Amino acid sequence: MNREIFKKSFVSAIFSMITIGALTLLTYKTEYGVFLIASFGSSMVLLYGYPESPFAQPKNIFFGHLLTSLVGIFVLNIFAFPLYITIPFAVGIGVGLMILLNVTHPPAGGNPIIVLMGSVSLDYIINPIIIGTLIILTFGIILNKFIMKKKYPN
Repeated sequence: MNREIFKKSFVSAIFSMITIGALTLLTYKTEYGVFLIASFGSSMVLLYGYPESPFAQPKNIFFGHLLTSLVGIFVLNIFAFPLYITIPFAVGIGVGLMILLNVTHPPAGGNPIIVLMGSVSLDYIINPIIIGTLIILTFGIILNKFIMKKKYPN
């Protein structure tokens, strides 16, 4: 096994555990609300495994999650169609807007599904989306830039 790949794999695993662990502790051990969503786990792959990727940059992580979650909430509250219609519609609109606005973050493509299946409220935008992504980005910058000495963000 290539030594560099092993190191990258190990560091990505540890940093992902730290970041998701912090969000999990905030979610389950405090009264502050939900900080954790499934798509944040996928964000770890890019943030720690491929931080040089344009998809892993702070702008993309923050606005990708925000935009697709807003699309999901909009579709949830405006369209009274079954989930088998609203979910693909919301995902398609979210993906299209991320690409159009140059804030593509692939894990965020799943957010409309989470929003629609969970019938979340507008509060979801504040917590977990905005606060959760800011926590993720804080960890990402500290761990990538200051501990690993990588040029992050690019």
